[in-house]
Amino acid sequence: MCFPHAGGDVTAFAGLAAALAPSLEVWAIRLPGRGGRFVDSMPATFAALVTAVIDGLAPYLQPGALFYGQSFGALLAFEVARALPAASRPRIVIPACAAPPPGWPGSIPPTSEGAADLLERCGLATALPDDETIRELAVATIRTDLTVCRSYRYHPNPRPDFAIHAVAGAEDTALRPTTLAGWAEATTGRFTASTEPGGHLLATPLSAGPADLLRTLHLGRS
Repeated sequence: MCFPHAGGDVTAFAGLAAALAPSLEVWAIRLPGRGGRFVDSMPATFAALVTAVIDGLAPYLQPGALFYGQSFGALLAFEVARALPAASRPRIVIPACAAPPPGWPGSIPPTSEGAADLLERCGLATALPDDETIRELAVATIRTDLTVCRSYRYHPNPRPDFAIHAVAGAEDTALRPTTLAGWAEATTGRFTASTEPGGHLLATPLSAGPADLLRTLHLGRS
């Protein structure tokens, strides 16, 4: 199950899904305000967003799932996973290019930043078409997502027991790989980490991202 970055949609995982097929099936979360949900409003708070995602996911969850999230989506994947009933939780959560939960919302860029700077900081500067309308829509969606995320407050207990494998992008200028160690405190389960090729967004519509890593984690070899 994949959770997109701020301003992102299910299309971010198109390359990943193609690379993992047919051995692994990739499902992705479509948040309000994009794609077929363009007219839907984002919940007002991060906690309400977690509840809404769980309500939508419940009928589709399978035992032993992997949750993969990028940046904002990493935090969402983690909080959704630990809010689920124990029997429905994923086997492992893979937060990519994201500060550990105690670092939020302090790591969120200011929504007052100019459009170009905001796209650059969120890893979308080169990932979007050179179309002003599309870029304006992306910036508006990013601002909405970041505003919701500002309401997040980390509550360390009770800590979940699922495994966490935190990932950094080798070319990510927004997150130092050493920051990943903080994710170890978010679980009582196994913690591992790695640095993968790519920038702040590892999986994009044209890039498979960490497909090999996810395949390895699915097989339980990492």
